[in-house]
Amino acid sequence: MDLPLSSIDNTNLAELLVDARVISTPADGAELAGNLYFQGFEGVILRTEQLAPAFFDLKTGLAGEVLQKFSTYRLRLAIIGDFSVYPGRSLQDFIRESNARGQVSFVDSREAALARFSG
Repeated sequence: MDLPLSSIDNTNLAELLVDARVISTPADGAELAGNLYFQGFEGVILRTEQLAPAFFDLKTGLAGEVLQKFSTYRLRLAIIGDFSVYPGRSLQDFIRESNARGQVSFVDSREAALARFSG
């Protein structure tokens, strides 16, 4: 997977700089997580547009499989977007639980993402 990345403030955080979907399948998530890990990154910022809509439908299992890959590689993940467009209670509960744990954060801005990584 050859994607443009930006290192943030000389830290080991990456931000994907593409206006396209990069994760549509569990294999996409595994490939991204593996590539980031082997490049020495400790965390990554993604945007909702870079994830397949199925990611936000927990019944598909896509989010669970992708996030498991990031966890396996011990990569922190911040996803930026407006999550109010996904009204399902199970997803909102999942977002709250994820934010409380800190490995995966669902935030509304790049600034909030950076704050999650620094905390």
